[in-house]
Amino acid sequence: MKIRKEPTRTCVGCGISKPKRELIRVVRTPEGGVLVDESGKKPGRGAYICPSSECYARAVKCRRLHRALGGEPAPGLAELIEKLSGKG
Repeated sequence: MKIRKEPTRTCVGCGISKPKRELIRVVRTPEGGVLVDESGKKPGRGAYICPSSECYARAVKCRRLHRALGGEPAPGLAELIEKLSGKG
């Protein structure tokens, strides 16, 4: 049986490469909205971030998330990421 290679992505907060399934994809839609893409298949410009509030805070503070998305993240994005991480 052939072993499939797991795709990896880099977190914009901490800069560590992890398997794609362990990260949360944040996407800026073609209409300009910013939202969390739970399926990983929505169209638009995407960025990956660890499911922790520390990585999100670092990504926003250093403006890495702004650069990756090409715009401002949504105001309630921090709460949504914390909820998806299983802490909320």
